Amino acid sequence: MIKLIAFDLDNVLIDGEAIDEIGKIIGIQNEIAEITEKAMEGEIDFETAIKERVSLLKGTSVDSIKEVVQNIPLMEGAEETIEELKKRGYKIATISGSFEVIANRLKEELSLDYAFSNVLHEENGVLTGEVSGPLVDGSKADVLSEIIKMENVSADECAAVGDGANDISMLEMVELGIAFNAKPIVMEIADVVIEKRDLKELLSLFEEEKIDEFSKSIEAEDSFDKLLDKKRNCETKLKELTKIRDDLNNEANTQRELRNKLNASIKENLKSAIEYRDKRDETNKEVKKYKKLRDKTNDELKKLEWASGKKDMINIENEIKRLDKTIETRVLNIRKENELVNKVTDLRKKLQDMKEDEKIQKEALELKEQSESYHVKVVEFSDEAQVTHEKMLAYFKEIDEIRTSADEAHNKFIEAKNKASSKHEEVKQVLGYIRKINKKLDKIKSRKRSRESEVTMRKNKEEKELAEDIYQKFKDGKKLNTDELMLLQKHNVI
Repeated sequence: MIKLIAFDLDNVLIDGEAIDEIGKIIGIQNEIAEITEKAMEGEIDFETAIKERVSLLKGTSVDSIKEVVQNIPLMEGAEETIEELKKRGYKIATISGSFEVIANRLKEELSLDYAFSNVLHEENGVLTGEVSGPLVDGSKADVLSEIIKMENVSADECAAVGDGANDISMLEMVELGIAFNAKPIVMEIADVVIEKRDLKELLSLFEEEKIDEFSKSIEAEDSFDKLLDKKRNCETKLKELTKIRDDLNNEANTQRELRNKLNASIKENLKSAIEYRDKRDETNKEVKKYKKLRDKTNDELKKLEWASGKKDMINIENEIKRLDKTIETRVLNIRKENELVNKVTDLRKKLQDMKEDEKIQKEALELKEQSESYHVKVVEFSDEAQVTHEKMLAYFKEIDEIRTSADEAHNKFIEAKNKASSKHEEVKQVLGYIRKINKKLDKIKSRKRSRESEVTMRKNKEEKELAEDIYQKFKDGKKLNTDELMLLQKHNVI
């Protein structure tokens, strides 16, 4: 049975990250948020992250910090959930890498039983940039262990709620680890995942303990033999439930290993896909480069062709074509037709006399060859880019297929884990029945021993009185038989 629940603070009990909000005072929230995100994802250790972030706050006014944290809103459902959990008899703690200035506010507002956090050092009303506390160089599991000792409970009687990498140590040590509004790294190890940002979602996990009919029957039973029968039945049931639970846990572990293996494969394939993507992009840069060179060369070639007189030759050719078409298609008188024929003849003669500049013609030929070489490069690199692109797509397609399998394995893991957790609750219930039966059996044994003791004492008293009477008669001269002598010896009368 769960007796104590430990909560993270930032983004769990409050709707925000206290140190990020404090950073806004001096306009460094982005730098702080970046470090926070890395710590939450487990990319850097918490001690390094907290010291780096606090050092950035050096010189910040303590009064302004108090004002800011006072205005950070509670997480949706926080007040109602904590109030209800305390009514049900649970002890509530917050264990946070954040600071006393916000943790103490929450302890008072929500009537928490425990609040452990770090301390921002200050001097003359401003922060020194230093921090200390149990969560700087220690883990949340260490702090929770101390609370467990103070409450005289076990880790199996505790639950923990968290969202970031520094919460993993306490989520792994307790009976019920809950990922709330959490990072993927936390969801992977949690027993229960709650994605909706409303703490009231927790209430269904922590029901009030009720005395069931079987427990009542144990309390009402006074027959030692019947209680032994109940115990044997419970032990048989316990064996069955334990096997089912262990099989489910084995299945969960198998699916988790498969999921992790598939996720690792996704990372490898993604790495290859990105490499091909980068190679494709670099190749496309070459394509663009040679296209630009080819187009520039073609522009220069066009200019040379026009400068060489080719433009005039083309114009004359077009004019000849136009006049020929007029002669062929229109009805003309002899004079007009002769005039046009003579004009065409003159133009043809003029065209024959025209000749391109040899130097320019040579340059144009060189430019044409250069343009063609650039075009070859464009085609070559375009083909290479296409091949690389197709390889990249092949990897992404494989990633999608693997991800589908990984998601399926994860869902099976969660399903088996949830079933195992449910079955474990049944195991704990049956163990509770056995403990209750053992206590009742001990009471019955104690009562029986007490009654037997009373009978023995009464019998001893009667025998002693009889032995004293026999001894008196012996002194008066009566002869004693063997049984009478043994009775006198037993009670030390002679």
